[in-house]
Amino acid sequence: MPLRSVGALALALLLVACAGPRGPVAFAPPGPPPAPPPPARPAPRVIPLSALPGWGGEDHAAAFAALRATCQVTRDLALSAICRQAKAGPSLGPAAARQFLESHFQAERADGEGVLTAYFAPRYEARRAPSREFSAPVRAKPADLVTVDGGRLDPAMAGKPAVVRQANGRLEPYPDRTAIEADPAERPLAWMRPEELFLLQVQGSGVLVFEDGRRMKALYAAHNGRPFVGLANPMRERGLLPPDGASAEAIRAWLAANRGPGADELMRLNPRYVFFSLAPDDGREPAGAANVPLPPGRAIAVDPSRHAMGDVFWIDADAPILTGAFPTYQRLVLGLDVGGAIKGPVRADLYIGSGPAAGLEAGRVRHRLKLYRLRPKAGARR
Repeated sequence: MPLRSVGALALALLLVACAGPRGPVAFAPPGPPPAPPPPARPAPRVIPLSALPGWGGEDHAAAFAALRATCQVTRDLALSAICRQAKAGPSLGPAAARQFLESHFQAERADGEGVLTAYFAPRYEARRAPSREFSAPVRAKPADLVTVDGGRLDPAMAGKPAVVRQANGRLEPYPDRTAIEADPAERPLAWMRPEELFLLQVQGSGVLVFEDGRRMKALYAAHNGRPFVGLANPMRERGLLPPDGASAEAIRAWLAANRGPGADELMRLNPRYVFFSLAPDDGREPAGAANVPLPPGRAIAVDPSRHAMGDVFWIDADAPILTGAFPTYQRLVLGLDVGGAIKGPVRADLYIGSGPAAGLEAGRVRHRLKLYRLRPKAGARR
């Protein structure tokens, strides 16, 4: 209570006391103290799948199909046994798929809440030669970029990978985005609009469409080891975008409208730089870190220091902060990819799919996330 209110209350009580009758005052004997409220019962950590929020509305057949198509990447023995059963039988309809999942898995809630974002496989125009519009080179992995044990740079980094190059007879961290872009590209793979190359690097892969109609996949090859820095917060802080309007499409539109020194300065706030390789477009979804095609809407990127490839999860995400976003995401997903900004036990990046519609949806996903790990039941292990 503000100090001003306390003083007013005391004055009011004092005035009432002075105005009342004088004489002895009787006090009631004190009664027994009130009983303390019963302690709240903690929510159970392990629950049946039927108790998951949104489980009844899940497309269980699609969830089973995604599990069946990608579960071979797991190294968990119990999950591998379930995977063999799923692959040995036919595709399942909704009721049979739900029964299979509920009989083989139970859910364990991860502590705390985190953030769900999303990504997609974009399609961008590209050119074989540079022009004023297509001025950004798509660079292949440099020959001098190597990954070593971080302990060779700093004893505190022992056991962690470090991206380095050899210069003047010693190892040093690989240059950041600003330094890389200052060097002319040697034999670039293609030329793109600067803001679209930047977003391709954020997504990690995509399809390039050349002037003759030929389509090539731009596949992730390596990065320079620098931390990823997103542009949404700096653009909001500078008043370039509204707090609820910093979607990926809004960022792209601003960078395109301000192509040149202003956009370049913003993009260089992100020191991470991604290199690519090109391959013919086979029409399949891109492969993630688990080296299997990512099922749209069913694959997430996770922190590999907290989760293993092939882990099965239930995401329960709501409270979006970006205008035009879907209100909730509740579904079974598999950990099949990693990302530079995906850190922590309750952090996930949902793969939406490829093309403009997927990009529009993915760019609006920033939801509060509750994450459940789906673990094999003891009976399933046997």
